[in-house]
Amino acid sequence: MNHKHIFNQMFSKSSYWTYSLLVLLLSTVAQSEVIQLTSQNINNILATHELVLVNFYADWCRFSQILAPVFEETAIKLKEEFPAPGKLAFGKVDCDNENAIATQYHITKYPTIKIFRSGNVVKKEYRGQRSPDAIATFIREQLRDPIIVHDSLEKLDEIDIKKRHVIGYFEDKETDNFKTYRRVASQLREDCTFHAAFGSVSEPERTGGDNVVFRPPNTHRQDIAYQGPINNPEIMLQWATDKCVPLVREITFENAEELTEEGLPFLILFHHPDDTVIVESYNNEVVKQLLGDKNSMNFLTADGLKFSHPLHHLGKSSSDLPVLAIDSFRHMYIFKHDVKNDLGKPGLLKQFVDDLHSGKLHREFHHGPDPETAPTPPSIASEPAEQPDTQASSDKTLSDTNTGTEQKPDDLASSDKPLSNANTRTEQKLDASSSTAKHLPHDPSEKPKEPTSPPESAFQKLKPSGNRYTILKDEL
Repeated sequence: MNHKHIFNQMFSKSSYWTYSLLVLLLSTVAQSEVIQLTSQNINNILATHELVLVNFYADWCRFSQILAPVFEETAIKLKEEFPAPGKLAFGKVDCDNENAIATQYHITKYPTIKIFRSGNVVKKEYRGQRSPDAIATFIREQLRDPIIVHDSLEKLDEIDIKKRHVIGYFEDKETDNFKTYRRVASQLREDCTFHAAFGSVSEPERTGGDNVVFRPPNTHRQDIAYQGPINNPEIMLQWATDKCVPLVREITFENAEELTEEGLPFLILFHHPDDTVIVESYNNEVVKQLLGDKNSMNFLTADGLKFSHPLHHLGKSSSDLPVLAIDSFRHMYIFKHDVKNDLGKPGLLKQFVDDLHSGKLHREFHHGPDPETAPTPPSIASEPAEQPDTQASSDKTLSDTNTGTEQKPDDLASSDKPLSNANTRTEQKLDASSSTAKHLPHDPSEKPKEPTSPPESAFQKLKPSGNRYTILKDEL
């Protein structure tokens, strides 16, 4: 056979397969429902869509590689379900090429999935199972109407008094005032329940025009009126945030990871679940004494029966409740006074927090009490805080099995084996035969470990798992 003819045939076949591969590649790219976000287009995409789910990734990260096809499949499925322009978009940011964007949104682990509403980033990330069905279910919930519409004012007297409520009274659904209210409701849908009434139903509450009020928990028509411009989303959002997001929050196994990622030390009250009096007293004293410290400290309560291990870590048990402590993410420091009797003493709680920021708590553990001086009574007004002690000293984390269930340990940080956390609301009991089962609960015959001086942080071990993310740096 002619060698030239053979060469032409080989070249022809090679060109055909190269061309086919190129067409397939271009076709795949063209059909992608995930928008590649860059500094040139990100602001426009975020601003022109009601909801945008963004995957911040790195090509070299194996967890990012696993997520990519899942994210693409979810985007295709949901774009068919929500085809209206401006309703929903999926985006991705290559953090190696778009470092400025990654820095702007404080990306410290890959992949990170953030939610944006009408151009504003939502504080809570997506931390659920990384499957098309799980992400799709989450998105459907996020696109659900956040406002409950009432056809009579009497129904507003039947709402759950244990929750925080925002109520809007409007002339019409098509007004700019209501559109602003809807934007705010979408941003804070997980923090407050939003209600609305229109037209003749709302008329008794609109004597001065459209009206928005906040109804605190455990009250009946003791509403706090919004005094700002109703058509200004920024001002209304700030007002609603102050009302809907409590100064003191409860830490649970479901929200512990996101609280640690905020990077602020914990002032945490461990209490018996039936002791509502001490919880109310703690809330009141935080408002009185520590309002100026809200940007440098997280004020938390914890069920002392569920969070038994941190108490064990401090050398305490459920019989010692209530217990007040600071977790700086390096060490834990216990409030040495009687919590029930001394919590309300003027300035005492404030001094405890100030002693963390000044380094006194850590210093006195290592070197004994500071020399006695004639102290001046601590002022309730806050001085600018020094940099808190937030450097983590342990690399143990709760590992994520990525099964879509969440283990709920009593022992947050077992010394022999880290526990797993799949970051969903479904709880999974540990098998009694597992190596950690003996810690749940602690065997009464097992001799408690002596706490260190000061004890190491228990809650920093709840930071994002290295079995689920590529951690860029120690975040705490």
